[in-house]
Amino acid sequence: SDADKVSFHPYFSYKDLLGFAVLLIALTALALFSPNLLGDPDNFTPANPLVTPPHIKPEWYFLFAYAILRSIPNKLGGVLALLASILVLMVVPILHTSKQRGITFRPLSQFLFWTLIADVAILTWIGGMPVEHPFIIIGQVA
Repeated sequence: SDADKVSFHPYFSYKDLLGFAVLLIALTALALFSPNLLGDPDNFTPANPLVTPPHIKPEWYFLFAYAILRSIPNKLGGVLALLASILVLMVVPILHTSKQRGITFRPLSQFLFWTLIADVAILTWIGGMPVEHPFIIIGQVA
């Protein structure tokens, strides 16, 4: 019945606008009153142009790609492996032609999905570790 329906514009628009305003106020307060709260501690050390810091690593969202590049000794092989990892994510939706879109009744797809998630998590962890013996082998296996 029409009595149970709620129109989108006035109700949900104002609700989303309120949530956006709260987030914007929180972000503004963080930026104005405590700008260094989420900063990297290395930004406060004085720069020395003659010494390279031994612990340079990328941001957390690039750690899996850094681990792939670091695990393969050949430069071209590392770049090709990184491109292959991105290509896998782009090709998966094209290969899926079944009318059933969910993976609830597809155990092999579920297994491959959770294997991919675990592999990215392991590579992200390995990307933040130093280049030493056990981490190199784990990165090459992952």
